[in-house]
Amino acid sequence: MTKHVAVLMGGWSVEREVSLRSGEGCANALESVGYRVTRVEVKPDIAEVLARLRPDVAFNALHGRFGEDGTIQGVLEILRIPYTHSGVLASALAMRKDRAKIVAAAAGVPVARGVTLSRFDAAKKHALPPPYVLKPVDEGSSVGVVIVKKDREHPPQEVAREDWPCGEMLLAESFVAGRELTCAVMGGKSLGVTEIRAATGVFYDYDAKYAKGGSIHICPAQILPKIYQQIEECALTAHQAIGCRGVSRSDFRYDDESDTLVWLEVNTQPGMTETSLVPELAAHAGLNFGELVKWMVEDASLDR
Repeated sequence: MTKHVAVLMGGWSVEREVSLRSGEGCANALESVGYRVTRVEVKPDIAEVLARLRPDVAFNALHGRFGEDGTIQGVLEILRIPYTHSGVLASALAMRKDRAKIVAAAAGVPVARGVTLSRFDAAKKHALPPPYVLKPVDEGSSVGVVIVKKDREHPPQEVAREDWPCGEMLLAESFVAGRELTCAVMGGKSLGVTEIRAATGVFYDYDAKYAKGGSIHICPAQILPKIYQQIEECALTAHQAIGCRGVSRSDFRYDDESDTLVWLEVNTQPGMTETSLVPELAAHAGLNFGELVKWMVEDASLDR
């Protein structure tokens, strides 16, 4: 019997539009390899919708809060619908960048110096000596990231605005110059390392990630073999220490001049759009998009 897969997409986080694109791409690929697919745009009645549908597997293509933080995973556990990607605990932990850093560092992964503080405190005085980076503790896709440059006299005021949409708590981290690198892990094995360069500017922000032509991907990354291997090892260590399942993607910064490598975060729901990094890394490892999403469906389970 053909397996019925519900592709969960949309939601109401700030990454909704990216999720819709990820979901549609995955749904099309799953249909192309023979699954019966129902596209489900996630709204607050998602538990009722899934209870009626009773799919064999839920393919989680949600990004950001609710879809990536352990919440939808808990709903799926209660409904006993096997699902892709990481489980409740790993999803919740990875979504909190500051707490995930503590676990990764304890496992031997190099991380940047950092401190967690309220957005109002961050606007009153510099959280760290500039240059440093301010980011929401629980958003993805570089949403709400502020780079405080070395010559900036006053702390950033934009984080204290009334219409600030990215939560109350921020993580400040020392800025590490150099390359932006990422490594995907699939089923306990690295898929390789990609270097990402913004097509314009120096920061790989939301637009650079998702706009066509917004970024340049160098896959595999042209770095020293020992650094390439170290990144793969760190990505796998972080994946395992945090308890991730299925596919994850870890982001890094590497400065050639000082030979400094730091792990930034692990994405338990990496993007799956036409410009996304995981499908590209999978292709580098010999898996086309259809094979990648099929593996993810067959890997789905409960109690993850």
